Amino acid sequence: MLRYLFTIILVTVVATCFAQSKKKKAKKADATSTGQPSSLEPYYPKKDYEPKKKKSSGKVTYDATEKFYDRREELAKQERRNEKELEKPENTNPLYFGHKRPPKKRPVHKMKYCKVCGIRH
Repeated sequence: MLRYLFTIILVTVVATCFAQSKKKKAKKADATSTGQPSSLEPYYPKKDYEPKKKKSSGKVTYDATEKFYDRREELAKQERRNEKELEKPENTNPLYFGHKRPPKKRPVHKMKYCKVCGIRH
């Protein structure tokens, strides 16, 4: 009787140990384990987000000098455009006060405060 009781206790202890183990059981071999993507296990390529390495050699290349001259030419064009903009009458003529067109000359009792230049005219 004691022997049977000891055997039953031993079997239950062993069964509970296996039931609580955290090891995953091996899956059965099916179509997904062949390495082909499926709807159950789709293939997502792994992306490494690293900055690209620059090739740095201590030499000055012709390409770099051409880019430099192109940038200088663009700056010169921009300055010429700015000079043309400053030649417009709204920038050079003091009668314009910063307006696109010269403001109206109103009589003294009808003058209005201007938001653009801050003068009554």
